[in-house]
Amino acid sequence: MNKISIALLLFTIILSSTVLYAQEDPKNNIEEIQIKNDTIVKDTIIPIKPPTVFVKENSYELGGVTVKGLQKFEEQTVIVFTGLKTGQQIKIPGDKLTSAIKKLYETKQFSNVEVYIAKIDGNTAYLEFEVEELPQLHNVTIQGVKKNKAKELQKDAELKKGAMVTDNLIVTTKNYFKKKYQEKGFLNTKVTLDTKKDTSNVNSVDMLVHIDKGNKVKIKSISFEGNDAFSNKRLRKAMKNTKRAFPGRFWKTSKYIEADFKEDLENIVTSYSEKGYRDARIIDNSLTWNNNNTINLNIKVEEGEKYYFGDIKFLGNTKYTDDQLQRLLRIEKGDTYNGKVLKERVTGDGTPDSEDIATLYQDNGYLFSRVIPVETRINNDSIDVEIRIYEDEPTKIRKITVNGNDRTNDHVIYREIKTKPGYLYSKSNIIRTIREIGQLGFFDAENITPDLNPNYQDKTVDIDYTVAEKGSSQIELQGGYGGNSFIGTLGLSFNNFSVRNIFNKKAYRPLPMGDGQTLSLRLQKSRYYTTSSFSFTEPWLGGKKPKSLSFSIYNSKQFRYNYATNKVDKDQRLNIIGASIGLGQRLKWPDDYFTLSQSISYQLYDLKEYGMRIGTLTLSNGNLNNLSYNIIFGRSSAGPNPIFPKSGSDFSIGAKLTIPYSLFEDKDYDNMELAEKYKWLEYYKVSFKGKWYTALTKDLVLMSNAEFGILGNYNNKLGDSPFERFFVGGDGMASYQLDGRETIALRGYENSRLSSIDGGTVYNKFQMEMRYPITLKPSASIYALGFLEAGNSYDGFSEFNPFQLKRSAGLGIRIFMPAFGLLGIDFAHGFDPLPGETQKSGWQTHFIIGQQF
Repeated sequence: MNKISIALLLFTIILSSTVLYAQEDPKNNIEEIQIKNDTIVKDTIIPIKPPTVFVKENSYELGGVTVKGLQKFEEQTVIVFTGLKTGQQIKIPGDKLTSAIKKLYETKQFSNVEVYIAKIDGNTAYLEFEVEELPQLHNVTIQGVKKNKAKELQKDAELKKGAMVTDNLIVTTKNYFKKKYQEKGFLNTKVTLDTKKDTSNVNSVDMLVHIDKGNKVKIKSISFEGNDAFSNKRLRKAMKNTKRAFPGRFWKTSKYIEADFKEDLENIVTSYSEKGYRDARIIDNSLTWNNNNTINLNIKVEEGEKYYFGDIKFLGNTKYTDDQLQRLLRIEKGDTYNGKVLKERVTGDGTPDSEDIATLYQDNGYLFSRVIPVETRINNDSIDVEIRIYEDEPTKIRKITVNGNDRTNDHVIYREIKTKPGYLYSKSNIIRTIREIGQLGFFDAENITPDLNPNYQDKTVDIDYTVAEKGSSQIELQGGYGGNSFIGTLGLSFNNFSVRNIFNKKAYRPLPMGDGQTLSLRLQKSRYYTTSSFSFTEPWLGGKKPKSLSFSIYNSKQFRYNYATNKVDKDQRLNIIGASIGLGQRLKWPDDYFTLSQSISYQLYDLKEYGMRIGTLTLSNGNLNNLSYNIIFGRSSAGPNPIFPKSGSDFSIGAKLTIPYSLFEDKDYDNMELAEKYKWLEYYKVSFKGKWYTALTKDLVLMSNAEFGILGNYNNKLGDSPFERFFVGGDGMASYQLDGRETIALRGYENSRLSSIDGGTVYNKFQMEMRYPITLKPSASIYALGFLEAGNSYDGFSEFNPFQLKRSAGLGIRIFMPAFGLLGIDFAHGFDPLPGETQKSGWQTHFIIGQQF
């Protein structure tokens, strides 16, 4: 049978094409895209006039499928696309044929598909598909912009070689380019797009795009009509996105973007409603052009009456009294009506620390409660409000689950969870749990998701926390040349280690991980010094309570270096051996954000013909001992992301103390040899550090910092210790010295140059830093920053002047990669001179490795 056309089959094709595949407006179905003498048909089916003869549905065995009209595709490939197989039973017409046609269109490779019965042999039918392939994109040329910009535009528009050229692709590409430049202020942008058959490739076309962006259009004026209560200036200020052209305005360019303008019209109405004008509305807006390629925006407002709060009643509350709820509402009769504030005080402002009535109920078990503010009556200019509360019954947590932790053991996460089975539901505890899991550093803090599964019948809720693990271990491997010597460094930090599995071969992936312990090793070596250290921390000693145990040992050998002869004498050396052990615990009072840490440390300084400078004197031989007790009382609520905190604070008050040996002995320290005088170091050291994080917008965060430190002595005759001093200035990176010194960053100045050569005994520092995230992905967290800093170092409390500060400002960027820690660069300008100089410090560049300000 020679191409027997089945009428009902064709009718099915026509119906499916019009219902399922027509993506353009029907009036556009007659349009075509001209390519010289050829024609690209739109990617919709061309209507086929049905024949007059209809046949009834019959069932056949499929004997085979052939395909006509192919240019690039193999026949077998198209047959696979249809899903039809030789030997299967099909109905003609029927669902399997309709599905085969649909599947071919869904590949987005064909502009037209027709099906015929090629032959019927008894109960066996042979089908023939006739298709028209869409042309493929070969070359793209973009004119009217620079070459590098053209490449960027082509990539952004996803004009890839081999893409099927459909009408939809052409229309969306033109619109994309036009919108791209209009959003930059080029309102008159014109985009033309032509396609031409590529004769060197089968069924391929080349695309030529010409962009004429014209001149940038700026807003000359924004005028208002109908505004009496608000001035023009005030209304323009309410428009966050759309601004007039203004000399010197660099922080916000003047450009007209329709979507932003519509948002600003809503912002105007919102500004009115916040001041009591709840009926205010925009009744008209227009755009007019000027001869100098600028535009005017004209906005007509209707302000309406100003309203005030009338009677405010609470209905349905049995758990809390009206007075308790009123303390959260903080709105009195006669206050200017503000719908936004009313909503925020009743149902929350969307922040984790929102103080509102709904959160009060949610934090105390009432998951199914509802709090609804309702305007009940308008009396002249007063609006009466009822706060209708549906308390329901308290909800208990039935089950807690965690998923997504492939390396970290369950107990490490569960011990940080504040929502326990049997506890009353608490919204605040869920938010706190997200922070605590994020602070572990093992998971992507931006993607910790709690999924609630409430059961209204038995008043319970299941909570599932989904986490995404990220790399937590870090490696430091670097080499360099300085001081006529090669310096090599190897550092390994395993931040999710498991000691209990250290002898379990199956746990090595490549190391035993998952118990949240920290193990660090570091080795640095050059011609004239070697340092090595080992430290370990168990954050939950015994696994029952948040009590940490940490210990470390370290050793440093420094050899005398002769700069004149470029030789190292290893017989002249300073050997430092040290160890420390510490206990820390999370407190329950004043709240469980507080911690108390205590440690005991010991260092032995063994000098042999080394010549250590102490003040104006030199100590060549001797053994110095430093035994101290360190205590830190702190509170940390910053988070939830430890790399980029958006809220909360970190502050600590610390003291480091030695035994006051000189008070128990009557010695003549004025005539005593240095080795004997400092055989046992004595001092006290007190410090305060505080950081506050404030989210100014969704992503823009202000970090404020204040620091203060003082090193004192018990005996004026003995004087201040030559160790444990403060060195202020520069990037704040600690050098290899293990003399207890603290390096305090103050960008814009050279390292440690704001302190005397022996180090200061008092310092203070103040800092404000604006941070904005570029990306907070687990693979790399990147944020930009701008800062203002001020601080100084002083030799004794008698010289301390809190207003005698060295000031600086600058910009920087931070990149955190789990494998390498924090990296960054700062460009800072110091406004004041270094000690002993008259010229200001000026511009300094600081590189940051492994340290966060």
